[in-house]
Amino acid sequence: MDGLMVNTEELYSEVGEILLSRRDRRFSSELKAAMMGLPGPQAFAVMIERERLSDTHTTLALESDEIFVELLPSKLQTLPGLEELLNRLDRLRLPRCIATSSPHHFVRNVLEIVELKDRFDFVVTAEDVEHGKPAPDIYVEAARRMGIDSPQMLVLEDSHHGTRAGIASGACTVAVPGVHSLEHDFSGVALRAASLADERIAELLR
Repeated sequence: MDGLMVNTEELYSEVGEILLSRRDRRFSSELKAAMMGLPGPQAFAVMIERERLSDTHTTLALESDEIFVELLPSKLQTLPGLEELLNRLDRLRLPRCIATSSPHHFVRNVLEIVELKDRFDFVVTAEDVEHGKPAPDIYVEAARRMGIDSPQMLVLEDSHHGTRAGIASGACTVAVPGVHSLEHDFSGVALRAASLADERIAELLR
C-alpha cells in the first residue's frame, strides 16, 4: 500500500525527518531504505540501532502516529494508475486485497481519507501473521483468504522487502518502484513496471 497505492512513503520521510530532528539526528536515505517495507517494530528497531537512540520502538511508533495524523488529511494522495487498475479489476471481476506492513488502524484511516475503503475485499497486515515482510506469511495468508494457491496471485510491490515476500510466497510478483525505491534490488520479479498504469500489468491480468 505505502508507496504503491498512496504517497505515504513520501510522508514517512517527512515523519522520519521530524522524529529524528527532535533528537538532533538526520533521517538519511540509507536509513530510510533499510526501514522500508518492514513492519513497524522491526523498522523502528533499525532506526534505534543505527541512530543509537534510547527510545523504545513503542514510543517511536506512538510519536510517529501523532505526526502522521497531522500530515495525512492535507498531504495524502493516491498514486498514478491506481484508479484505472481498480476499475480494470472491477470489469474483470477479480478479487483484490491489501497486504501491508502497516497496522490495521492506519490502513483504515488512509482508505477513508482517499475514499477507497469499499474497493478492496479485505486487508492483511503484519498484525495478522507471525512474520512480516520480507517473510512470505502476509501473501500466503492473502492467498488463503482468497481461496487460491499463491502461484495464482499477482503481487504488486514497491520495495525490495515486499518483492522478496511475494517471490518467497510463490506469487507472480511485479515491482513498481517509486522515487524512493529506484535503487532497490528487485531480483527475481516477473516484471519491473513504470507505474500502476503500465500496460504490462494489465496483460498479466488477462
